Amino acid sequence: MALSEPIDQSPGFPPAFKGEAASDGADPFRSAVDHARKGTDAGLIIHRIRPDHLSAALVLAPETALRDAMVIVLVAAVGFADSFGALAPPEVAVQFDWPGGFRINGAGCGGLRAAASTDDPDTEPDWLVIGLDVPFFASSSTEPGKTPNRTTLWDEGCSEILPARLLESWARHTLVWIHHWQEDGVRRLHSDWTARAASLGEEHEIVLAGNTYSGQFMGLDEVGSMLLKSANRTLLLPLTMMLEEV
Repeated sequence: MALSEPIDQSPGFPPAFKGEAASDGADPFRSAVDHARKGTDAGLIIHRIRPDHLSAALVLAPETALRDAMVIVLVAAVGFADSFGALAPPEVAVQFDWPGGFRINGAGCGGLRAAASTDDPDTEPDWLVIGLDVPFFASSSTEPGKTPNRTTLWDEGCSEILPARLLESWARHTLVWIHHWQEDGVRRLHSDWTARAASLGEEHEIVLAGNTYSGQFMGLDEVGSMLLKSANRTLLLPLTMMLEEV
């Protein structure tokens, strides 16, 4: 079977979510945005499951201003860490790069994307889409050692994890964290995300919307914005800066 072809894995989702396979060749993230613009119900997960790569996107309908709604990025990240931890060998560590990157055993390994109906932080969006991408193994054309800062699940000893099982586990754990966030606020979510922050307290450089920012990563504010301290000022970088135009 060619790697570009979907494999026969049918993930199961909790009642609040509904799964739909992306059409052949379609990007699930773009497809989810198209569905959201047409007014689809929140909870739709569009996915593309291949042996070498998992791509999925969740459609949400926040009932709060975009600035606060973007905390769902932290929710989805912690949901991924919990789902990965339930399936991976215990010695394999997962960390986060702000705003949406994952690290497995210290190397980059997929992450989250986001798009919304508005980029105004004070406006309640009609929809918000969170995308998930996780590489399972590299294609045969990738030379070993060519990208030492990037890895795959198979490279880190996680060959027993199936893409469909990771997706359905991510959906369940993300739903659990949505409930925690709604009922208890951001304190626990903030603590769990920060505990896995890869470069907390270190000098850090990040490129957002074509601009480069550098300084010491001091942590997050109450809505997940990055606090980046340089010699003469402290920058506050909001999660809305990760939003993509689709």
